[in-house]
Amino acid sequence: MKTTYLLLFSLIPTLSLRAENWHDHAEGASARFGSSLTIREVTRSVLASNPAVKEAEKKWEGMKDRIPQAAAWDDPKLSASSRLGRFVSVSPNAFMDQAVSIEQMLPISGKNRSRARIAAAEALSAFEDVRRQQIDVLAKARASFFRLTNAYAQLELNRKNLVSLKDIAEISRSRYAVGAETAADALVAETEASKLLESAHDLLKALAAEQSQINVLMNRDAFSPLAPPVDAEIGEPNLSITRLRALTLANRPEVRIAAAAVEAQKARLQLAYRDWIPDPAVSLQAQRYNAASQAISELDAGISFTLPWGNHRKHSSEVHEAEENLDAAREALARAQTESVGLLRDALDTVETKRHHVELFRDKIVPQARQAFVANQLSYTSGKAGFSDWITAERNLRDLESMARQHLSDYQAALAELEAVVGADLSIFPPESTGKDTK
Repeated sequence: MKTTYLLLFSLIPTLSLRAENWHDHAEGASARFGSSLTIREVTRSVLASNPAVKEAEKKWEGMKDRIPQAAAWDDPKLSASSRLGRFVSVSPNAFMDQAVSIEQMLPISGKNRSRARIAAAEALSAFEDVRRQQIDVLAKARASFFRLTNAYAQLELNRKNLVSLKDIAEISRSRYAVGAETAADALVAETEASKLLESAHDLLKALAAEQSQINVLMNRDAFSPLAPPVDAEIGEPNLSITRLRALTLANRPEVRIAAAAVEAQKARLQLAYRDWIPDPAVSLQAQRYNAASQAISELDAGISFTLPWGNHRKHSSEVHEAEENLDAAREALARAQTESVGLLRDALDTVETKRHHVELFRDKIVPQARQAFVANQLSYTSGKAGFSDWITAERNLRDLESMARQHLSDYQAALAELEAVVGADLSIFPPESTGKDTK
């Protein structure tokens, strides 16, 4: 019976060694490609290489080129005519035989300036789309970085707990050798070790998933190895509601896009009113008669313009449509502002909740569980408590330490989401463009 018991306990060091090998493999494989990965490096690489950001930037560059197009005058019109044949008898200079004319429309109504304002507002919307893409990919990259850091930390906790379980097994084996323990405790220890090994598999899967996510966001091959992450130094956030509300309404891309849409509709309304004003087209025509000796026999100037006042229904409907669209854009702006404040409140509540969890586990729950584990260890070694009490305390400490680390990761990700909601740098995370990374 004792032989069976000792064989069962011998599995514990073996399992612990296997878990350590997995942990070392996960770290070693990525360490070959760099000593460490910092959140600043991830941020810089994402902003420089992410395809979605590049796509939005190209669209913005294209939209900017629409502004000079809209502001430009209409192209001048050049026309020429020549007699091909005359089938009546007339004097040589009775009719012209060749004519060349040039015509230019003069935008005195300012329609081109209105169109330029519309193009500028649309270009601003495209720029805010760039900012939204940048903000979104940064939030995703930072959250993924924190989850990757958490996966490494959880693997380290897993390894330490296996070592602790190995120590527990050694003590229990010694007590069994002198008849102070039962064989059933071996099965408990083995079960706990198996659970830890199963968790290690899940953690390695989570680690690989976050590495893939970060690689994709940095526009790298998903299978490219990454160095182990370094814990990010996060600043203490200023969570003043008044300050964050003002920042959100002033910087959130969705609000600024809605505001740009209002400006565009104002320019369209102005353009609709200016469509009532005709823009004259001036022309200069040179004519030549067949019998004339001069290259130009006659030089004429002319002017022409449309008569919009005769199409009252068309232009009145155009003005009415622009007025309705402007009112709709103002309502859309109000909706964007209201929704943004709602998202801000949700994000703040999430941050406050996650921070409460972090502080509670860090300052109270985990220290208490650690004290309980030490107390049960002392009681077990002195014979005042059973093996089940000790292993239960160890399991409880292990779970609470894992939850505490998970809460920290959730809190960090919530801060990244808060910054994405506000749409402004809240000085929480290290900037991507200042100084060198500390490794």
